[in-house]
Amino acid sequence: MTGVATLPVVEVRALTKRYGAHTVFEAVDLTVRAGEIVAIVGESGVGKSTLLNCIAGLDAADSGDVRVMGEAVARLPEAEQARLRRRHIGFVFQAFHVLPHLTVAQNVALPLLLGGGDDRERVQRALAQVGLADLGERLPAQLSGGQLQRVAIARALIHRPALLLADEPSGNLDPRTAESVLDALVEQVRGHGAACLLVTHSPAAAARADRILELTPQGLRPREGAAAPPTH
Repeated sequence: MTGVATLPVVEVRALTKRYGAHTVFEAVDLTVRAGEIVAIVGESGVGKSTLLNCIAGLDAADSGDVRVMGEAVARLPEAEQARLRRRHIGFVFQAFHVLPHLTVAQNVALPLLLGGGDDRERVQRALAQVGLADLGERLPAQLSGGQLQRVAIARALIHRPALLLADEPSGNLDPRTAESVLDALVEQVRGHGAACLLVTHSPAAAARADRILELTPQGLRPREGAAAPPTH
């Protein structure tokens, strides 16, 4: 397999983050390609969420380089970083982050509206794909936790981003609901051909990934027994 399709969606090289004298992580190297799901695991406080924020340009690393779709994130002006996020990155968080005064359909449509467009048919298809076809006019308060996370997945992928950053997407859910939500997440990522970085404490969630990497203060390393990286 050659050509544009093999170009990495994300390239991280020698990334280091400190808070004062405390080193959160250093020498992080990572490459993720389209259609690949990579789980990042590690002890609490090791900086997994911070790593996602640095990749998205929401937090500044102390050294190293992050490229998303070939663009060096830290070198872009703030307005261009925001444009990069709107165009190429989708986010799914543990806390859902839906807007309570908007309907489900309006929440899902937000990335399209921020990009200057709207597409009700696409929103309806996105809701159907995550099993919420009949719930578009409901308010978030009328949904369960699992349904809210499905709203977040549909919203994150509605603008067809190249990269999905998922931070503990099943962390607030009971095991059965978490499994159902992860089914929807994996199906949508594969269907959209997005690259996905999945931060999780859950072995069941991590097992859905193509690779499992453990973050330590010294960097990322393959989790023993995890799948090998792709060779394409």
